[in-house]
Amino acid sequence: MTIQEIENQIIEEFSIFTDWLDKYEYIIELGKNVPVIEEGAKKEENLIKGCQSRVWLDCWQDDGKLFFAADSDAIITKGIISLLIRVYNGQRPKDILESDLSFIDAIGLQENLSPTRANGLVSMIKQIKMYALAFENK
Repeated sequence: MTIQEIENQIIEEFSIFTDWLDKYEYIIELGKNVPVIEEGAKKEENLIKGCQSRVWLDCWQDDGKLFFAADSDAIITKGIISLLIRVYNGQRPKDILESDLSFIDAIGLQENLSPTRANGLVSMIKQIKMYALAFENK
Protein backbone atom coordinates (compact mmCIF):
# COMPACT_ATOMS: atom_id res chain seq x y z
CA MET A 1 0.00 0.00 0.00
CA THR A 2 1.10 3.56 -0.59
CA ILE A 3 1.56 6.07 2.21
CA GLN A 4 -1.59 7.90 1.07
CA GLU A 5 -3.65 4.69 1.07
CA ILE A 6 -2.53 3.89 4.62
CA GLU A 7 -3.28 7.45 5.73
CA ASN A 8 -6.78 7.19 4.22
CA GLN A 9 -7.30 3.94 6.11
CA ILE A 10 -6.34 5.62 9.39
CA ILE A 11 -8.63 8.60 8.69
CA GLU A 12 -11.49 6.18 8.06
CA GLU A 13 -10.78 4.26 11.28
CA PHE A 14 -10.74 7.46 13.35
CA SER A 15 -13.94 8.76 11.72
CA ILE A 16 -16.03 6.32 13.73
CA PHE A 17 -15.06 8.07 16.97
CA THR A 18 -16.85 11.28 17.90
CA ASP A 19 -15.17 11.86 21.25
CA TRP A 20 -11.46 12.49 21.71
CA LEU A 21 -11.33 10.24 24.77
CA ASP A 22 -12.35 7.35 22.51
CA LYS A 23 -9.65 8.35 20.02
CA TYR A 24 -7.06 8.40 22.82
CA GLU A 25 -8.16 4.92 23.90
CA TYR A 26 -7.80 3.73 20.31
CA ILE A 27 -4.31 5.27 20.04
CA ILE A 28 -3.32 3.53 23.29
CA GLU A 29 -4.68 0.25 21.90
CA LEU A 30 -2.63 0.74 18.71
CA GLY A 31 0.48 1.18 20.84
CA LYS A 32 0.13 -2.41 22.02
CA ASN A 33 0.83 -3.54 18.44
CA VAL A 34 3.90 -1.41 17.71
CA PRO A 35 6.78 -3.43 16.22
CA VAL A 36 8.86 -3.73 19.38
CA ILE A 37 12.45 -2.57 19.33
CA GLU A 38 15.03 -5.09 20.51
CA GLU A 39 16.40 -4.40 23.99
CA GLY A 40 19.88 -4.02 22.50
CA ALA A 41 18.62 -1.20 20.27
CA LYS A 42 17.37 0.80 23.26
CA LYS A 43 20.47 2.93 23.24
CA GLU A 44 21.17 6.63 23.32
CA GLU A 45 21.50 7.07 19.55
CA ASN A 46 18.00 5.59 19.03
CA LEU A 47 16.41 7.86 21.64
CA ILE A 48 14.35 10.60 20.01
CA LYS A 49 15.33 14.04 21.25
CA GLY A 50 12.54 16.51 21.97
CA CYS A 51 10.03 14.07 23.41
CA GLN A 52 8.72 14.43 26.93
CA SER A 53 8.66 10.64 27.19
CA ARG A 54 11.50 8.34 26.34
CA VAL A 55 11.00 7.06 22.79
CA TRP A 56 13.41 4.74 21.04
CA LEU A 57 13.19 4.31 17.28
CA ASP A 58 15.26 1.91 15.24
CA CYS A 59 15.35 1.80 11.45
CA TRP A 60 16.83 -0.55 8.88
CA GLN A 61 16.64 -0.96 5.15
CA ASP A 62 15.71 -4.11 3.30
CA ASP A 63 15.39 -4.31 -0.48
CA GLY A 64 15.27 -0.52 -0.78
CA LYS A 65 12.47 -0.10 1.78
CA LEU A 66 12.67 1.14 5.36
CA PHE A 67 11.39 -0.70 8.40
CA PHE A 68 10.96 0.60 11.93
CA ALA A 69 10.64 -0.69 15.47
CA ALA A 70 10.03 1.44 18.55
CA ASP A 71 9.22 1.58 22.22
CA SER A 72 8.26 4.24 24.73
CA ASP A 73 7.80 4.50 28.46
CA ALA A 74 4.45 6.30 27.94
CA ILE A 75 1.43 4.46 26.56
CA ILE A 76 0.00 7.37 24.56
CA THR A 77 3.39 8.06 22.99
CA LYS A 78 3.74 4.40 22.10
CA GLY A 79 0.42 4.67 20.30
CA ILE A 80 1.48 7.77 18.41
CA ILE A 81 4.74 6.21 17.22
CA SER A 82 2.81 3.08 16.21
CA LEU A 83 0.65 5.22 13.91
CA LEU A 84 3.74 6.71 12.27
CA ILE A 85 5.35 3.30 11.88
CA ARG A 86 2.18 1.94 10.34
CA VAL A 87 2.30 4.67 7.70
CA TYR A 88 6.02 4.39 6.97
CA ASN A 89 6.93 0.72 7.43
CA GLY A 90 7.93 -0.86 4.14
CA GLN A 91 8.10 2.45 2.26
CA ARG A 92 10.95 3.77 0.12
CA PRO A 93 13.05 6.62 1.59
CA LYS A 94 12.05 8.95 -1.28
CA ASP A 95 8.33 8.39 -0.60
CA ILE A 96 8.82 9.02 3.12
CA LEU A 97 10.65 12.28 2.41
CA GLU A 98 7.92 13.44 0.03
CA SER A 99 5.02 12.58 2.36
CA ASP A 100 3.09 15.28 4.18
CA LEU A 101 1.26 13.19 6.79
CA SER A 102 -2.08 14.83 6.08
CA PHE A 103 -3.81 12.24 8.25
CA ILE A 104 -2.47 13.96 11.40
CA ASP A 105 -4.55 17.07 10.70
CA ALA A 106 -7.45 15.07 9.27
CA ILE A 107 -7.91 13.10 12.51
CA GLY A 108 -7.14 16.15 14.67
CA LEU A 109 -4.22 14.49 16.41
CA GLN A 110 -1.82 17.39 16.80
CA GLU A 111 -4.47 19.88 17.95
CA ASN A 112 -5.68 17.48 20.63
CA LEU A 113 -2.27 16.78 22.13
CA SER A 114 -0.69 18.74 24.94
CA PRO A 115 2.02 21.13 23.70
CA THR A 116 4.79 18.81 24.94
CA ARG A 117 3.24 15.76 23.25
CA ALA A 118 2.72 17.78 20.05
CA ASN A 119 6.42 18.71 20.13
CA GLY A 120 7.20 15.02 20.62
CA LEU A 121 5.11 14.14 17.56
CA VAL A 122 7.09 16.64 15.48
CA SER A 123 10.35 15.16 16.84
CA MET A 124 9.24 11.62 15.92
CA ILE A 125 8.38 12.69 12.36
CA LYS A 126 11.67 14.56 12.07
CA GLN A 127 13.63 11.47 13.19
CA ILE A 128 11.83 9.21 10.71
CA LYS A 129 12.56 11.66 7.90
CA MET A 130 16.21 11.90 9.01
CA TYR A 131 16.49 8.10 8.74
CA ALA A 132 14.89 8.28 5.27
CA LEU A 133 17.34 10.97 4.19
CA ALA A 134 20.31 8.98 5.52
CA PHE A 135 19.22 5.80 3.69
CA GLU A 136 18.37 7.66 0.49
CA ASN A 137 21.88 9.07 0.38
CA LYS A 138 23.58 5.70 0.90
